[in-house]
Amino acid sequence: MTGLTARQREVLLLAANGNTNAQIAAWLGISAHSVSEILTAAYRRLGAADRAQAVAIALAVGELGVHQIHIPAQQREAA
Repeated sequence: MTGLTARQREVLLLAANGNTNAQIAAWLGISAHSVSEILTAAYRRLGAADRAQAVAIALAVGELGVHQIHIPAQQREAA
């Protein structure tokens, strides 16, 4: 099943961009627990087992666009 809510898409995009649940929570002004719950619901809707699989599925079905995903600076420097 697909069809993420706007909030699920927003949180998954922030996660896809390398942010931790705590960072996402601070950015959105919600608790880390809420972030976890939102991601879990997104995983369920996408039929994903984890964050990486959810991002891959979301990209494949058009819920996220590849142009929205950015490599975090610390990973770029290591590459």
